[in-house]
Amino acid sequence: MRAEPLGLRDDDREELARWLRSSTIKAGLAQRARIVLLAADGHSNVDVAAQLGVSLPTVRQWRQRYARSGLAGLSDAVRSGRPKTVDDRKIVQATLRPPPKKLGVTHWSSRLLAPRLGVDHATVARAWKAYGVQPWRVETFKFSTDPELVAKVTDVVGLYLAPPENAVVLCVDEKSQIQALDRTAPMLPMKPGLLERRTHDYKRNGTTTLFAALDIATGKVTAACKPRHRHQEFLAFLKQVAKAYPGRELHLVMDNYAAHKRVEIRDWLAANPRVHVHFTPTSGSWLNLVEVWFGIIERQAIRRGSFRSVRELNAKIRTFIDGWNDRSHPFVWTKTAEEILKKADPRNRKKTTATRH
Repeated sequence: MRAEPLGLRDDDREELARWLRSSTIKAGLAQRARIVLLAADGHSNVDVAAQLGVSLPTVRQWRQRYARSGLAGLSDAVRSGRPKTVDDRKIVQATLRPPPKKLGVTHWSSRLLAPRLGVDHATVARAWKAYGVQPWRVETFKFSTDPELVAKVTDVVGLYLAPPENAVVLCVDEKSQIQALDRTAPMLPMKPGLLERRTHDYKRNGTTTLFAALDIATGKVTAACKPRHRHQEFLAFLKQVAKAYPGRELHLVMDNYAAHKRVEIRDWLAANPRVHVHFTPTSGSWLNLVEVWFGIIERQAIRRGSFRSVRELNAKIRTFIDGWNDRSHPFVWTKTAEEILKKADPRNRKKTTATRH
């Protein structure tokens, strides 16, 4: 049935259509948009109610609200009720103060704080959510105390962003104490509706150390598994890396582990001038891109594995590396040294306050 169309204000049709396309808009607003659009197309109130499965008074209400106030009239009106008596800011301010020592706790819980403020624990939880306060969570941080922090960050990041021409940049490190863990029962495979399952207990069958050199230009990895991670093993690995890139100028990024600075290592580097070393700052091994690759092999090949021996673990690692090198990709660094140093400066860290602006 056709009726007198509801007149739409300028550009309101496009805005109402955008509401209907949105995946985050409230269902009520979407329904009101459909009512108004159908009414604007000339459908009668009875027809709109039948199409949308709503009551006739509902259709009349939102037609009238739109005709009177436009899009603003489709929003929920402010409801009457008892005015809010709890100040969320006071709840947050109390949360930011440490609990009394006599309570013996390190941080507040909503049920612990609520009776002290004379409110319900749900009220405390709502205030925490509104202000983004999460007393139960904690993060770690570490400021490097390296006196050469600026120089080392600039050196390593500059190497990533603008590597020397005709040279190879390799990120070198070792992942030590990789355990060959064997579950006490066979794993149960994943099925529709069921995750892969494994027993919580396991048997330790020894450890291995993975030495790796990541070529940032290609993503390819040169690696070796060794039973220990002393300077002797590290020196043997450096010789393996040098042999893998014959005649090429090599720039090695590595951390400040003691084995990397032994006199035997320094002597070998002096005898091989084509190999240049760039040290990351103290407490700054995250600058070494091979750490990203260590995370990948841990997640994809080691963590969920079950190994009856170190030999089996080493074989799994070598198989993963062979497959990785077949599908490898460059590791691209994007942050400049200036951006990193600015963020690392504690004076530039944002202060947490109990008010929002």
